[in-house]
Amino acid sequence: MEKWLEVSVKVNHEAEEVTAEILREAGARNGVAIEDPVLYETLRNSLPFELCDPLPENTDFSVVTITAYYPEDTELTERLQKIEAELAAVEKRIGKFRFGPALFRHVTEEDWSDEWKQYFHVTRVGKHIVIKPSWEDYEPEPEDVVLELDPGMAFGTGTHPTTVLVLEALEKMIRPDTTVFDVGTGSGILAMTAAKLGAKNVKAVDIDGVAVRTAKENIEKAGMQDRIEVRQGDLLHGTEGKADVIVANILADIIIMLLPDIPGKLKEGGLFFASGIIENYQQDVTEAAEKAGLRVKETTRIKDWVGLLMEKAGKKGTA
Repeated sequence: MEKWLEVSVKVNHEAEEVTAEILREAGARNGVAIEDPVLYETLRNSLPFELCDPLPENTDFSVVTITAYYPEDTELTERLQKIEAELAAVEKRIGKFRFGPALFRHVTEEDWSDEWKQYFHVTRVGKHIVIKPSWEDYEPEPEDVVLELDPGMAFGTGTHPTTVLVLEALEKMIRPDTTVFDVGTGSGILAMTAAKLGAKNVKAVDIDGVAVRTAKENIEKAGMQDRIEVRQGDLLHGTEGKADVIVANILADIIIMLLPDIPGKLKEGGLFFASGIIENYQQDVTEAAEKAGLRVKETTRIKDWVGLLMEKAGKKGTA
């Protein structure tokens, strides 16, 4: 059974976003969890009281806890050293923001999945997509597209804004004859959704071996291996041919690195949807897209996250 290291850093509110980004860029599995007592209380006060328990009286509202998970592999020491070095560099610039040293806890994938059962429930995304864990019952509507997936360390539950943006875009872009490339597939959730929506051929790529294994397991469990091919590769280097639709839910910096290769991998009239872009980096990605010969056709957003639908400059795609 695979083992993982839980890393938690307690910081002030001003350093919340930069700390989360540092942990995420170090290779955190399934994103980063942010426990913000101020945000929790805001939510509790906006919902019926019985849905959220009040926080303990001794809660320190000045402390935000950022948590991430990393595989206990040969790269773990390097990841931890990178996290510490980058946090220290930020503190050197803006002053001390951490409350004590980072906290560590060893967990197994089974332990982690069991903890998630209290948070992960049937979730509807867009008009027809429904993501369902195996332990919950759901009676689908006639037009529902149901994906049964359970949390795992390389899993995207489909509830994070960046994933929701891509899932909603896929509903609009997929046609029965569509070929899709999913760059940075992670759990395979986007590739599986594309196949469920009717795409005839899906190629999913990830540089991370754990993600490739997890995606293959999820796809085989769903019986979709005849339409989805999963490979380990760096960005589009694991794909052959051209696609009608390319999707990437990855960091803005990586999207910028990917952009020059997109036009040559798109069929005429093809579309590229990029997510994982924090609002502050939208302009950087847009400018890089224009240099690569792409035009931003549509912008969607959820909270501070942005999704960009692109096509070759001078061409008209359909969505």
